[in-house]
Amino acid sequence: MESLQKSAEEQQYTLYKDNSWPNKQESTNHYKSGVGGFVLVHAGAGYHSESKAKEYKHACKRACQQAVDQLKAGALAVEAVAAALVELEDSPFTNAGMGSNLNLSGEIECDASIMDGKSLHYGAVGAISGIKNPVLVAHRLLSEAQKGKLSAGRIPPCFLVGRGAHDWAISHGVPPCPSEKMATKFSLSAYKRNKRKMELAEKMDTGHNQTKKSRQSSGNENGLECLDTVGAVVVDLQGNVAAAVSSGGLAMKHPGRVGQAAHYGCGCWAENACNMNPYSTAVSTSGCGEHLIRTMLARECSASMQSEDAHQALLEAMQNKFIMEFLWSHTTESMCVGYMSAQDSKAKASPCANEFFTLSTTLA
Repeated sequence: MESLQKSAEEQQYTLYKDNSWPNKQESTNHYKSGVGGFVLVHAGAGYHSESKAKEYKHACKRACQQAVDQLKAGALAVEAVAAALVELEDSPFTNAGMGSNLNLSGEIECDASIMDGKSLHYGAVGAISGIKNPVLVAHRLLSEAQKGKLSAGRIPPCFLVGRGAHDWAISHGVPPCPSEKMATKFSLSAYKRNKRKMELAEKMDTGHNQTKKSRQSSGNENGLECLDTVGAVVVDLQGNVAAAVSSGGLAMKHPGRVGQAAHYGCGCWAENACNMNPYSTAVSTSGCGEHLIRTMLARECSASMQSEDAHQALLEAMQNKFIMEFLWSHTTESMCVGYMSAQDSKAKASPCANEFFTLSTTLA
């Protein structure tokens, strides 16, 4: 979750399998024997109202169930992870899709991206308005790119922003949704509070220190901080991985701002094992977009996980490559995480509060 003034606050989730599968055929057979299939979702880093804790858990559980249902029906990881994100976007309590943060102009602009570990194709949208489920546009961009070149040898897009993204989505069958219908009582109330505080801060321009203090003190009052990027990672029954993220972005952001949720290698990353990479990895990040963009955290975490001692390599990567981003970091006050395997009868969900939380699982 990101508020008006917040230093780097990142959360990342990684799934990896060991390299005991010598080839694709064996891994496919292994999963078809009834073992495998997993999803993990998160509702965003930062402040979550305790009064809505049940709603966050329910949203995460529903997202997990949607993904697992897709997997059991034979869907690939990239399809299942999109289904999970749609459920999170439809929740009015997350900062993605419905109920997203409003920008300075009082409008909703969303970012989303998705990556398929099997093909390494990627699709993303930035600052898109009037679309209830931005992840569906990102997924459609990915799917269209997999079909190959367009007429006259044109290259299909993988990342679209603003009005162009909206028009492309409509032309490819994604239903529109008026921005005013995407705002909720919670997001509108937060916008009004944020706007009042900004106006007050500007009037109190009596010195750098006083202004700075006023801005810093506004972060936690009245639950002003809104949820950040939601995301999910999936391993399907064939051993393929996929990851996706979706976000309404910073509260009171400048119109047209695009956060890490849409940037390649920053919001999410997914990559199946191959000759060069012994492990399949899927990563979803949540935190301060500007910091994550500068560090390409998702891709860097994926690369670190290729080490034999993955946990140590990941720790070293964070210390050596991102330490400047963490010098002023602080504990995420709450964060709801849900997970479920294809063998589970129901999903589990619980809040987390750690300086830097990593969930990893090894699939034998």
